[in-house]
This record gives sequence, C-alpha cells and structure tokens, in this order.
Amino acid sequence: MNVIRLIVSAGLRDLSRSRWLIGYALGFFALAEGLFWFGGSGPQVVLSLLNIVLMVVPLVALVFGAIHVYASREFVELLLAQPVPRKPLFTGLWLGLALPLAGAFAVGAGLPFVFHGGGGAGFAALATLAVAGVVLSFIFSGIATWIAWSTDDRLRGVGLALGVWLAATVLYDGAILAATAAFGDYPLERPLLGAMILNPVDLARLVVLSQLDASALMGYTGALFNKALGTAGGAAVAGAALLAWCGVPYLMSARRFARRDF
Repeated sequence: MNVIRLIVSAGLRDLSRSRWLIGYALGFFALAEGLFWFGGSGPQVVLSLLNIVLMVVPLVALVFGAIHVYASREFVELLLAQPVPRKPLFTGLWLGLALPLAGAFAVGAGLPFVFHGGGGAGFAALATLAVAGVVLSFIFSGIATWIAWSTDDRLRGVGLALGVWLAATVLYDGAILAATAAFGDYPLERPLLGAMILNPVDLARLVVLSQLDASALMGYTGALFNKALGTAGGAAVAGAALLAWCGVPYLMSARRFARRDF
C-alpha cells in the first residue's frame, strides 16, 4: 500500500504541473461557462456538455495517457530495478494517470455549475454527468495504458489509441445503423443490447440522458434498453456495466505489465 501511495503521489505531482492537463481543465471550464453565458439553463448546459464529454474525455484519456506512459518508461525501468513488486507499482502508475485526468475534468466542468448554483439542473443530472466523465477517464486511461505496454512503437501506439477513440465514438453508431438497416426483418433487440454493453461511451450517454427529459436523444440502443428494462432499470444496468468497464482495461493492462520483459 505504501508503494501505491508513493507512486500515486509522484504521478499527481508530475501531472499537476502539466500545461496540457491545466489546459484540459480550463477548456471544460470555458465551455461550461460559455454555455451559461449565452443563456443556457442548467439542463441545457448539461445536455450540451454531455456531447462534448463523450467525444473529448475518451480522446484526451487515450492520447494523453499513451504519450504519458511512453514518456515514463525510463522511470518505470528505474523503479523495477529496485525491490518493488510489479502489481502495486502498476496500480500506482495507473492511478497516478487516471486520477489527475478525472480530477481535471471534474474541476473544470463542475466549477461553472457551482458558481451558477446548478443553473436549475437537478443534483442527479449533475452528479451523473460528473460520474460519467470520471468513469470514462478511468476506462480509457486503462485502455491507453494497455496499448502503450503492448507495443514499443510510439507512433503505432498513438495511432491505435486514435483508432479506439474513432471506433467507440463514431464508427460504433454507424455500425449500429448499418446493422439495423441490413437486418431490420430479424429480431435484433438482444444482439443490440449486448452491443451497447460493449461500448462504454454509449453506456455513459444512456446513464446521463436517463436523468434528463431527453429520451429522444438516447438513440436506438438506448430506447431498446429502456423498453426492455424500464427507465430506472435500464439506467441501473447501464451504470453497473459502466463501472464494470473500469476493471476490464485495468486487469488487461496489469496482466500485460506483469508479463512484460523489461
């Protein structure tokens, strides 16, 4: 536990001085404040910010996370030369990356709502948006870590990170629409529900929109979730699946790190 705490503290000190991370937080602050400034109410700001969160948070976590892991390899090799167990070392490195990213998002996006007293948005909607952004930061930081420890080529690693982002945020929706159009005569409810669980971005969208009066924006898979399980049940299952997604990249990355020959 002391090893994890020391590594996390070192990561927090390092990334807290990063201009990119500070700019990331200021960017969300400016976006949220700008939405309030142009007359948006709390629910409207949450809805507009959600679309940005679903695109930007995975992108930054993947690209920044991969670059950070590549840049810290010499530091990791130095630590491995000491009598430090690999498992707590990896946990500390992962938390040292994911926590600053999640904190920068939460502070940057949350302060405007604090200044405006929530702007009329309900606590559940605000809390769900914050949790969704934080969870996505952890999920895609874990995926970035797995990519970076799986390939030594930095250019290839960053390219794979961008490919994962493109698949999760853009290509996934296109594939769902294509499958629906091509196999519309067949019962697709169960396969599409399973496909939704495989995409944490879509899960985060459903969880947040379930707290807003915006059912028309849930998309086809979101509508199926609510139809099959009800609004509360669909949100609960999606939230549980989203939390489970936090563990999958971590376990994959930890296994790859433990077996890697430095």
